[in-house]
Amino acid sequence: MAHAITLPPAWLAVIGAVAMASMGVMSRNAEVDAAVITFYRLGLGALFIGLLLAYQRKSWQRPHALTLLGGGLLAGFIVFYVEAMNYTTMANAILVVYLAPVVAAIAGHWFWQERINRWQSGCIGLALFGFAMVMEFNLAVSATDAKGLGFASLAMLAYAGFMLVNRHNPDPMPAAQTAFWQLLAGALVMLALAGPAHIVVPIDKIGWMVATGLLPGFLGIVLSVLALQRLPTATFGTLAYSEPVAVVIFGWWLFAEQLSWLQMAGCSVIIAAGIAQAALAPKVSPTTASSPDTCSPSPLQ
Repeated sequence: MAHAITLPPAWLAVIGAVAMASMGVMSRNAEVDAAVITFYRLGLGALFIGLLLAYQRKSWQRPHALTLLGGGLLAGFIVFYVEAMNYTTMANAILVVYLAPVVAAIAGHWFWQERINRWQSGCIGLALFGFAMVMEFNLAVSATDAKGLGFASLAMLAYAGFMLVNRHNPDPMPAAQTAFWQLLAGALVMLALAGPAHIVVPIDKIGWMVATGLLPGFLGIVLSVLALQRLPTATFGTLAYSEPVAVVIFGWWLFAEQLSWLQMAGCSVIIAAGIAQAALAPKVSPTTASSPDTCSPSPLQ
């Protein structure tokens, strides 16, 4: 994995983030139940990563319980995120999700004594102000949008929990193997919830399912792991914000989702606050990061 790709690590991070962002495009075009497409993203992603690890003949380790719990939270995050995009714009959904680092930072401060300095507090306040701008300082939204924002909020909470679980997971397992176990655990959760009979899709949808497992499920994770192993944490966290930018562009370009100038400014504020928060995070050596999700805002699902 370390020597197979010669692209600069910054490009790996950006391409990985854009691959992650393609999830919205897949779900909109596939038009299948959120639990079904989540199963294929996680299940096929686990299959592809498992094949890669088998090819590399890596020694397998038994996962920690927190690793498996992270997989369950990952499944919750993705299924709620996909459901949110059925009711509101892709931009609204992803920007609510990207408040997860804010929630995780606040939870870490109160429950794990992770101190937040005044600059980080300012970033949190700025991100919340940016979200208010996206809402155009108006809480009177349509019932459909409100439902979408509700699902996006559940996705954000699940993702914040996913970040915290991975951050406090004592398992020293390599990042790619951690990703495999979490994808597999999440896929099994979706299989249990949807039921084996409901995950069978029509032939004309199979291509979308494979693409979902290959792009956001496999390629996005592998490229992000490679980038994280080579870049400082703050740099990787900054480049990971290519994902919400790509989601907003996909929504505008492919699905004619329009944003007002105030909403676009709010998007910029949220992204700028996230980049600043990543830059102010504790410095971690590229070689010491064991899981891509412990220190970056990008959902490496």
